[in-house]
Amino acid sequence: MKNLTDFNSKIEFLLTDIDDTITTEGQLHAEAYDALWRLSDAGLKVVPITGRPAGWCEMIARFWPVVGVVGENGGFYFTHKHSTEVSVASSAKKMSRWFFTDPETIQKNKKRLELIETEVLKTVKGSAISSDQFCRLMDLAVDFCEDVPALDEESIQKIVQIFEKHGAHAKVSSIHVNGWFGDYNKLTTTFQFLKNEFNLTEEEALTKCAFVGDSPNDEPMFERFPHSFGVANILHFKDKMKTHPQYVSGAKGGQGFAQIAQRLIELHK
Repeated sequence: MKNLTDFNSKIEFLLTDIDDTITTEGQLHAEAYDALWRLSDAGLKVVPITGRPAGWCEMIARFWPVVGVVGENGGFYFTHKHSTEVSVASSAKKMSRWFFTDPETIQKNKKRLELIETEVLKTVKGSAISSDQFCRLMDLAVDFCEDVPALDEESIQKIVQIFEKHGAHAKVSSIHVNGWFGDYNKLTTTFQFLKNEFNLTEEEALTKCAFVGDSPNDEPMFERFPHSFGVANILHFKDKMKTHPQYVSGAKGGQGFAQIAQRLIELHK
């Protein structure tokens, strides 16, 4: 992984994870949030690509300086046309939502995930369902360190195995194991978003976009995007990942994100 100063490409879109990438120790600090606004003001289009739930993504799309958000590890994306973008006379919906599958399938999958929830809580001591589960639509998030004492690696892998035994996909983030039914992930829905909303082909996206993340569930993005960044805490997972980002910041979390943002802004001028 190279130093940020080695990156010299001008990009148009910054795709970014949220937890432990923009946030630091579970909080969104002023430096990182200011970096989002500086990116937007410089003309770069920011798109959070997150495992966080639909309820959070509604707020992010509406209030943050972003052009859209991919949520629940690719289960959907939301976009919001702000008041400055939509005329008073316009009948266009300001909030738009795209989902990988139909409402009926979503409800069927929820029932399947409930069986997994029961087994995980019964089998893996110390695990808990994420506090934001109540506003999730597509996946089940099992907390292994956000609001509970940190579980060991064996317990985390046991959670993954239970998801997979039921035929679900499972990804480990810095705080949760997320599991879902459906052949999608952060990468596939990111390409869908860029195609639908900006008419970008995959080839165009690879040259115009950069991605920043911090953990193993970002690997599909690191593998596909040549302009890929990690905040310094990615080094904690280095030996657990097959694919690493091309560049790494000097600082962790939101401070590292701000460093990456500053580099991209300098090159965008």
